Amino acid sequence: MSQLPDETLRRILQQIQTTAQQSSRALAVSKAQVSQKERDKKMLQLTISELNAVPRGQGADDVKMYKGVGKMFLQVPRKTIEKELKTEEKEMSDELSNLGKKTKYLEKQLAEAQSQLRDIFHHSDTKES
Repeated sequence: MSQLPDETLRRILQQIQTTAQQSSRALAVSKAQVSQKERDKKMLQLTISELNAVPRGQGADDVKMYKGVGKMFLQVPRKTIEKELKTEEKEMSDELSNLGKKTKYLEKQLAEAQSQLRDIFHHSDTKES
């Protein structure tokens, strides 16, 4: 790197710093999204467990269940609600998995940028000595 002109070295340094900053911001956003999804998943699991605690009726005597739609509630069969909650739970697990992969990638990208910055500064310090 000592053979590169100062202007080229400055551009490379700016590019690495920009990459590190962008990775850091994206990582913070990704971690916030993971935290929010985990909270939502816990809430969903609590809803499912509470729904399972409600006793099942026989046929037409089944416990009436309602689903909120905007400012009103619609009566919905229990099986439909259970199916929707299970589907939503699966989707949320998939989203959490994808966010976890994205977070690991961003952490790796940030670590590489920081490593490159350290190398550049280490080489410049040894060059000056």
